Amino acid sequence: MNRDRVNGTIDEVIGSAKQKAGKLTGNTTLQVKGMVQQVKGKLENALGKVEDAVDGANREDDPPQNTRS
Repeated sequence: MNRDRVNGTIDEVIGSAKQKAGKLTGNTTLQVKGMVQQVKGKLENALGKVEDAVDGANREDDPPQNTRS
């Protein structure tokens, strides 16, 4: 798992918590900030998944290394 996926997951969780806290307290600003952070996290997570897929495809294209001397 790369850094974007980790940061994305963290942003999703924190954003969700902010959104719920804003809803419970009637704080619309906090609710909106939570939604924005949650969407940012989803985008970061998606970017990380794409990067992982590209890295995996690149590894499959690399010829096997001959470690024998």
